Amino acid sequence: MSDGGREGMPERSGLRAAFRGMTTRGRSFLAAGIAAALCSYLLGQADLLRVGLLLAALPLVCVVVLHRTRYRIAGSRSLSPARVSAASETRVGLRLENVSRLPTGVLMLQDRVPYVLGPRPRFILDRVEAGGLREVSYRVRSDLRGRYELGPLQLRLSDPFGMCELTRSFTTFDTLTVVPRVEPLPAVGLAGEAAGYGDGRQRSPALTGEDDLIPRGYRHGDDLRRVHWRSTARHGELMVRREEQPQKARCTVLLDTRLSAHAGTGPDSPFEWAVAGAASMALHLLERGFSVRLLTDTGTAVPGPDGAGGTEAADAAGLLLDTLAMVEQSEEGGLSAAYDALRGGTEGLLVGFFGELDEEQAAVAARMRQRSGTAVAFVLDGDAWSRGVGGFRFSDGGVRSADRLRMLREAGWTALPVAPGTSLADLWRSADRAGVHPEPRAEAGFSTTAATAPRTAAGGRA
Repeated sequence: MSDGGREGMPERSGLRAAFRGMTTRGRSFLAAGIAAALCSYLLGQADLLRVGLLLAALPLVCVVVLHRTRYRIAGSRSLSPARVSAASETRVGLRLENVSRLPTGVLMLQDRVPYVLGPRPRFILDRVEAGGLREVSYRVRSDLRGRYELGPLQLRLSDPFGMCELTRSFTTFDTLTVVPRVEPLPAVGLAGEAAGYGDGRQRSPALTGEDDLIPRGYRHGDDLRRVHWRSTARHGELMVRREEQPQKARCTVLLDTRLSAHAGTGPDSPFEWAVAGAASMALHLLERGFSVRLLTDTGTAVPGPDGAGGTEAADAAGLLLDTLAMVEQSEEGGLSAAYDALRGGTEGLLVGFFGELDEEQAAVAARMRQRSGTAVAFVLDGDAWSRGVGGFRFSDGGVRSADRLRMLREAGWTALPVAPGTSLADLWRSADRAGVHPEPRAEAGFSTTAATAPRTAAGGRA
């Protein structure tokens, strides 16, 4: 729940601005009054002059009275939830409180929202008594990920005769974060997993070196072989060495954001598929205890090379989703920065979401396999996307795409093509099956539902 806070209505504007707020009805009354006064002078009709003065005075009095009205109104906004996935709705609640001693007149409440979230919501409040409270709500929805500012809240005041309307705005706003859609993925056991996965996780001592060891007090049931005699003599009580700590399995999700590697825009574009796939994969592996970081072709890593292991899963998931909500296509010409950011041989699992790869970039991606344990690549099939409903234009053809996949597979990647409408869950299962047969037939590279016999995973469940 996100709360915009409680804010009072700002100070009223000048009298000149109040006159600018005169409605069409008010201007018509004023014009009719002036015309009647002129006609009374020309025709010598005193009664017509009184009528003209009444018509002209009514809107002027309404303007002055509305300008001097001292309403004290507090408003707040709440978002539930403040972070929502694309194509999902969020509820926006508006709370208005009259903290003055006078009842208000007719109020029109309007909240500013970006165009992509829909039309501006408007509410009419007939009368709010002194100390009264009104609560209204509306819903917004976006098919495009990003961060959107809601507000500021606007109040339109009007007199009982409708002669004048004044708009007064609050100053605070709230931010709605629309993250990529996340697809649930099945638990699979990838063949050829490196040490550090599942049951094969490495274990390391709490600190290295005998002098740096931090012992703890002896507990009932501790193995006497772990007694640290030097610390026991120093503290005067039995001290034992700390247990070895399990080392978390590491995973890097690589997202290719190059503008030249993706064609088209919009929620159904190849780039948005890759962003949603990276989000789904990152959350899936976080739920299974992996230490996950997001790496882009620019070399930027989130949470970072040093912060991945110490970030709680919930915080890491929120950080990754917020980052992917705002990720944009880059002007990078290649994947060299991402290759340099990979730590040699210590990445564990590497999952790449690639766009269109030319021969040079496919060679760079192939070398990335040397800096990881198990490597899985999802490569956009440019020929299939060009033939799809969206008509996205790629310069690469199907034959060249097959060559790129072959280069990755020869380097040790489990490489699968991505066609429009392909489910990431099916691709993830296919990656598991392809891990058993590192050299599948050439035509099998374009099938995401290849049959395979049941097996026992060599590694843990991912």
